[in-house]
Amino acid sequence: MRAARTPLSRERVIRTAMAVADEKGSAALTMRAVAQPLGVEAMSLYHHVAGREDILDGMVDAVFGEIDLPQRDADTGWKTAMRDRAHSARAALLRHPWAVGLMDSRAQPGPATLRHHDAVLGALRAGGFSVRMTAHAVSLIDSYVYGFVLQELSLPFNGEAESAEVAGAIVRAMPADAYPHLAELATEHVLKPGYAYADEFAYGLTLILDALAPDERPFDH
Repeated sequence: MRAARTPLSRERVIRTAMAVADEKGSAALTMRAVAQPLGVEAMSLYHHVAGREDILDGMVDAVFGEIDLPQRDADTGWKTAMRDRAHSARAALLRHPWAVGLMDSRAQPGPATLRHHDAVLGALRAGGFSVRMTAHAVSLIDSYVYGFVLQELSLPFNGEAESAEVAGAIVRAMPADAYPHLAELATEHVLKPGYAYADEFAYGLTLILDALAPDERPFDH
């Protein structure tokens, strides 16, 4: 007896589309590409989604749903809440490399997206930030998270071994003494045991959070 097929649903369509994009990138995301692993015709998808843009809306909302919401209890200060949320956001974006360019692009944000943004704003407001400073803080933190992930995904290496291999090859290919500062950075930092480019994320995030404060600064007027 043939096993019963799992009924098609909007959630299955969205999750399958995410898997396709994770493997091939969002440019490869067509209705046919999503329908194929589901074992259905592309037209069947339209019973659950309005089209490709609706799928993208759902995919972005699902990624926001994977990011831990910042806590707003008395034991968690705004800085810890923003740090934990930033690390969770980076992890989600690395799991779904296609998402970094789409996170704030949707004109019809879903419930997880709205819940996420409201929680971030609420954590900052509970920490004493004015509405104006809350807007500044969110813009600064998100620009850093998205920008760092975009650069991280573009690097020609992944992990300590590959970074050492790439850096070593670049140093060996450079004319002797032509680029002393690049050679110094590579040999004294990148090629040292334990180097991980990912560590730069926490360093930069700490600088940003330490620079932020609930009160408006003089240059803000």
